[in-house]
Amino acid sequence: MIIISGKDLSKSYGTDIIFEDVCFGVDRGDRVGIVGANGTGKSTLLSIIAGTLEPSSGELYIRSDCSVGYLRQQNHFEGSGTVIEEAEKSFTHFFDMEKRLEDLQDAISDHESPSFQRDLAEYTALMEEYEQKGGYTYRSELGAMLTHMGFSEADRDKRLSTLSGGERTRLALSCLLLRKPDVLMMDEPTNHLDLRMLDWLESYLMSYKGTLIVVSHDRYFLDRITNRIFDLGSGTLEAYKGNYSEFLIKREERLEVMRREYEKQQAEIARQEEIIRRFKQHGTEHLTKRARSREKRLAMMELVEKPKIRQDKMKLSFEADFKSGGEVLEAEGLSKSFGERKLFGNVDMLIRKGERVCIIGDNGIGKTTLLRILMGLDKPDDGYLRRGYNVEFGYYDQGQLLLDENETVLGEMKNAYHLYTDTEMRSLLGRFLFTGDDVFKQVRDLSGGEKAKLSLLKLMLSGANTLVLDEPTNHLDIESKEIVEEALLEFEGTLIIVSHDRYLLNIIPDRILELTENGLTEYKGRFDYYLEKSGRLRAEQASQENTGGDERDELALTQELVRSSEAERKARKQQEAEERRNARKADSIEERIHELEGLIADIQEQMTDPDKVTDPEWMSENSTLMAEYEEEIGSLYDEWMELQS
Repeated sequence: MIIISGKDLSKSYGTDIIFEDVCFGVDRGDRVGIVGANGTGKSTLLSIIAGTLEPSSGELYIRSDCSVGYLRQQNHFEGSGTVIEEAEKSFTHFFDMEKRLEDLQDAISDHESPSFQRDLAEYTALMEEYEQKGGYTYRSELGAMLTHMGFSEADRDKRLSTLSGGERTRLALSCLLLRKPDVLMMDEPTNHLDLRMLDWLESYLMSYKGTLIVVSHDRYFLDRITNRIFDLGSGTLEAYKGNYSEFLIKREERLEVMRREYEKQQAEIARQEEIIRRFKQHGTEHLTKRARSREKRLAMMELVEKPKIRQDKMKLSFEADFKSGGEVLEAEGLSKSFGERKLFGNVDMLIRKGERVCIIGDNGIGKTTLLRILMGLDKPDDGYLRRGYNVEFGYYDQGQLLLDENETVLGEMKNAYHLYTDTEMRSLLGRFLFTGDDVFKQVRDLSGGEKAKLSLLKLMLSGANTLVLDEPTNHLDIESKEIVEEALLEFEGTLIIVSHDRYLLNIIPDRILELTENGLTEYKGRFDYYLEKSGRLRAEQASQENTGGDERDELALTQELVRSSEAERKARKQQEAEERRNARKADSIEERIHELEGLIADIQEQMTDPDKVTDPEWMSENSTLMAEYEEEIGSLYDEWMELQS
């Protein structure tokens, strides 16, 4: 049953068209993920459905009996209440019922009242309704919700005006979930959630009885909770059945079919035009008529549209100017507190050259602080820290606080790398999609995604051999996230990454370090391995066993499809990165072989010199050297052959 539909929806601001003639339908119980690059209108479409924004043209239908709840990216609370007071607003209907029940209870205490029977009947009916709607459990539900969203008992008395951006988002999400609307719409709900909160939210949404419409760049999240994907881009919307991994495969198949149809038609058009040219070339009346006939048929042909493939992709690569020593960082017993609040203690670690280490942990545990301590930007309260030989850090901070808000994009880059000419710098900025007058924008006016790209460009130019990245995929659209991941996979230096992006955590790290108040726990694998070893996977499976047989079987099948699609895609990306590394290594080997062959040729040429031939010491030394070169060439060819297999 369709509960929401859009017909020929368009939105534009002046001559700037966001999307045009968009059509879609949402059935009751659908779980829709809306994806697309930044700026394609995902949030705009949600706002139109929520009724907070009017379309420029088109029709929108929503069933009158459906309640709609909407979580925006930026959440502004009215008034100056507290966290608990704001959350309790979700249950005002219960407060009204409780007040009415109290009034009725007073009324029926007087058995002689003329309205006794009527009041008693209303009281009985209202009590049943109160119980059925959860009147006896809503307070415990409210407390549990706030706990799951990271609000302790002490946090619940915080004034709204003192909340951080992340806390405001989590509170808004809590209030929305407590209201249980028929249609739950969320714009980037996983922002500001740690892994524990994400686990809980996904489990909650998987059992949610209503309809979900979600804008998200979290691929792992989309895989777990969606059964349909709306792909918004180039001003149009395409709908696909399945989760995100299935969508990637189906979109690729669809684009391939469209490409073949387009190329087939173009070939046919070229063939017909050549026939027409030949007919006209002969100049006879008969062939001229046939040429005109074919021209008419060609003019009436319905043209297949050329598939639109985005070309404006960020071009990112990381290369170290020089190599570090074998041991990059060694730490023993690091601890940090702020006043009476302890973040962490007993942190021990050893990070070696070329390792890819990801650090995870709950919000507020001090992951960013730990990164700053490792780089020497902050001091620990206790402990020992040693930086290895030739280690050069490159730092990406998630808040982009290292950018000067008062500078222009071009000015920010020129201040950091002043040896580049304006032309060279504008060319580099163009690789990161800052074109034309974009380079003169003030940093303060950039979107979160644009600031992230500017920070990544500065990091790319740093030439550092040890990259320290704090939530590097935040604010980026999915396509840009994948570009960052590919660049990190190809980087030959050392990576230390804080992230809650589970897709990244499943392809980048050699090991995961979980930070807790009492130190680091090491998991020598990626995120799936971490889930298994940390016990979260077992808890998740136990929870699923309580959902019932049919639901469990369907969920297991869906998850198997997700894992299969995700594993295939992950393996393909890793294989491609490995092939590129091998190709670079093969090129390096070929250069060395060519160099050695040149050295051997030089020695052989010198051996024809009579003066050299009569010098036994020179002949012995260079004969030995030539033999060593020949042996090295043999080993290099063996290594080269292995790379080709």
